[in-house]
Amino acid sequence: MDSTFALRRKEIVCNEIPVDEILKRWPALKLESQICAEFHRVTNVNLKNRFFAQLDQHTPRLQSLFRKKASRTGKASELLDELFRIYDLQDQVDVHVRRAVVLRALPPYMHESDVSFFKMWDVEQTEELNTSDVPLGLLLSNQTSSDAHFFCPERIAVLIEGNIVIESSTLADAFVILFALTYTLHLNYPKQLLNTFDFVQKVLMGLEDGKLRPRVLSLKNDLLAVV
Repeated sequence: MDSTFALRRKEIVCNEIPVDEILKRWPALKLESQICAEFHRVTNVNLKNRFFAQLDQHTPRLQSLFRKKASRTGKASELLDELFRIYDLQDQVDVHVRRAVVLRALPPYMHESDVSFFKMWDVEQTEELNTSDVPLGLLLSNQTSSDAHFFCPERIAVLIEGNIVIESSTLADAFVILFALTYTLHLNYPKQLLNTFDFVQKVLMGLEDGKLRPRVLSLKNDLLAVV
């Protein structure tokens, strides 16, 4: 994969080959280890080390900011309040649950809709789920609908153009792999989640730290403010 990197980038970026053709031509880009390696080739950043170090470092402060907003009025506050209601009912809160609640809370905090990004699938109620309308998203499926599995679904998969590209063990792992695929496959961020992905890219990952969108800049300032 190292020796063919230049050719691959030319095909992906310059020739704009469709994603399904890219993945057929370069099937290694459906493997987590190769996605991480390709991301490093593109950005010179260690994907998981950077993402999880920054996410874990800022999680306490982010949770505090999200809970503060959840106590207010408005649609975003109601969504955040419901997320933390479920979070507070979890029997066990480990690092995976803490990461998941932050990633699920980011979109409503940014006043963005994630309903077409996080595709929830209750297998008991629906035998098959139509994901053809999902350009980029995560499939979160459980055998039954339960708050206990809300942050740690039984099955988590990355969707691109409605197709499952790769499965992951945790929501945070799936999210960061999807983020990496936007770089390795030269994909646009979901239109409804531009603030969320900009925050991950420019604040957490420290990539291309140019002008920040107003909501992203506001969260960054609140995050780094001395309390």
